[in-house]
Amino acid sequence: MHLLLVGPPGAGKGTQAKRLAKKYSIPHVATGDIFREAIKNETPLGKKAKEYIDQGKLVPDEVTVGMVEERLSRDDCQKGIILDGFPRSVDQANALSDILQDLELALDAVVNIDVGDEEVINRLSGRRVCSECGASFHVEFNPPQDAGVCDECGGELYQRDDDNPETIKERLVVYSEQTSPLIEYYQERDLLLVIDGETTPEQVFERIEKELDALE
Repeated sequence: MHLLLVGPPGAGKGTQAKRLAKKYSIPHVATGDIFREAIKNETPLGKKAKEYIDQGKLVPDEVTVGMVEERLSRDDCQKGIILDGFPRSVDQANALSDILQDLELALDAVVNIDVGDEEVINRLSGRRVCSECGASFHVEFNPPQDAGVCDECGGELYQRDDDNPETIKERLVVYSEQTSPLIEYYQERDLLLVIDGETTPEQVFERIEKELDALE
């Protein structure tokens, strides 16, 4: 099963990707993880990406595409992948199509987790992250046992700068302008599955399972 998850920030793509990866025993390929690994291992592309990140600039498509191509070329991606965070634009979608074609692979489905702006703001503004281990909590939906303290390691919880309401609104504008055209792109290719993301994570997963089972 070769899948791509799309949806706005806070839609729960990472949560669902982890569940799907476990169900199908295939890797969850998240661009954030690819970047961190490439930079940590000081690969040529990782060094290039770090130069841009250190300057506060966006990493160019050719560098991002190169890192994704390297990751998808590994043996563990042959029987399936859950792509999360790439592509973010139609240009990147075309690049992904070329990569998969070269590897003699193809997407089985693109899962669009549909969540409205108001719900996104509510979810992300309540998110708290551990400063030590990176575990994620939510003041309303998944609160820690002790306020401000991580259940996993006892580290201090904090709100990320990009999780304040004003920044979230800016992120949603960027998503609408750059990433939402992907919805039409994959709809035209008859790959799109639209899932209501405003229910519980368990209900979202059940709906995705049902849609994917119908493909087999």
